[in-house]
Amino acid sequence: MLRFQLIVPAPLTHAVDEILAAHAGSVSNVIRLPRAATAPRGDVLMCDVERGDATELLGDLHRVRLDAEGSISIESVDLALSRTAKATSAAVFGGEDDAVVWQEVEARAGDEVRLSATFIIYMVVAIMIAAIGVFSDQPILIVGAMVVGPDFGPLAAMAVGIVRRRPFVVGRSILALVAGYGIGILVTIPFSWLMVAMHLYTGDPFTQDHPLTAFIWQPNGLSYVVGFLAGIAGMLSLTSAKSGALIGVLISVTTVPAAGAAALALSYGEWHTVGTSLVQLVINLLAIVTGCTLTLLAQILLMNRAERRRAADATTGQARV
Repeated sequence: MLRFQLIVPAPLTHAVDEILAAHAGSVSNVIRLPRAATAPRGDVLMCDVERGDATELLGDLHRVRLDAEGSISIESVDLALSRTAKATSAAVFGGEDDAVVWQEVEARAGDEVRLSATFIIYMVVAIMIAAIGVFSDQPILIVGAMVVGPDFGPLAAMAVGIVRRRPFVVGRSILALVAGYGIGILVTIPFSWLMVAMHLYTGDPFTQDHPLTAFIWQPNGLSYVVGFLAGIAGMLSLTSAKSGALIGVLISVTTVPAAGAAALALSYGEWHTVGTSLVQLVINLLAIVTGCTLTLLAQILLMNRAERRRAADATTGQARV
């Protein structure tokens, strides 16, 4: 369930009322505060909307330019206890939590492709931690680097851009990833030299056994399979109301660790390991984007099928009346 807060200027009052009436089957707990808003001026309307109908409702409000002349804000409702809310909670494909609100997904995608100083710092820190984990053969540090790394955001945004045909989003996602990984690796190389100078790194780590972390720079078929499955889970966590799986996704793919291994290998001149680490990185990136993209396409097909079924049921019901 989502809670809509609308600021409706006087010229749009009638149009917005008609839209809410047309969506009466999925809108409940409507509250109107006449002339309560001052910037912009207008009525304040609040209502609860089931996720399955939110995309269509937002589209209708956009067509009357409420987002341009008034305001639309949305927040998630964790608990709604009322007879009307229960009556309007219709399944989309498996349950309301599975419904995709495309405006929400695209807004998240736009947020994730902003190349900011914070994003770069997170990438640099994550790759440094990964390099230390590779050197010391410590899986706990590898897991920590995976969690710190913010790279899944641009990957998910890229998939959204592909499916929704937003080349600008795809391009900015690629730029964010190239800049994040590139700067992270370049900064980690002198960081590794500093660790050597301080005698915190002793010996060549790639001439020693790494039974716990060697998989990072040894790509195989399972690398793609794990990345693909992680892409599916990650996209579901972003498009549905259930986001608890995202952390699990972050610690299941070898992206940041592979970048850390590549940086460490570069600092030691281990060119073969540099190559295999970068191959591991590319395999995981491609697998994640593929999993995310196919998941979005499957959700579109299922939602379209559910819409056709509901439309057919409504037509059948009217014919019986």
